[in-house]
Amino acid sequence: MRVLVRIIKDGDRTDSGLYLPAGAKEAQDEALYGEVVEVARDRPTSDDVAENVSGVPHGARVLFRKDAGVRVPWDEALRLLDVKDVLATVEEIGDDEAH
Repeated sequence: MRVLVRIIKDGDRTDSGLYLPAGAKEAQDEALYGEVVEVARDRPTSDDVAENVSGVPHGARVLFRKDAGVRVPWDEALRLLDVKDVLATVEEIGDDEAH
């Protein structure tokens, strides 16, 4: 099964506020962060509703290795991943929810 993920770019600053040149942050990162924009689906039923069979929810935020998947030639922010390459799903919480 595969999912289509849009890479979410982290800013071009470090936590301390220093600007990083293009590509410097990606060079040191081991994993990328992205949002699932499409999932593997079963054939549509009589109601024209196709079930998500990938096991990864549509819209989920995920972590994956930066060398995983296939880059989409017309959009470098898109990556086609095997579900087994998804390292984790991530739930974002606000500062007020953190302990």
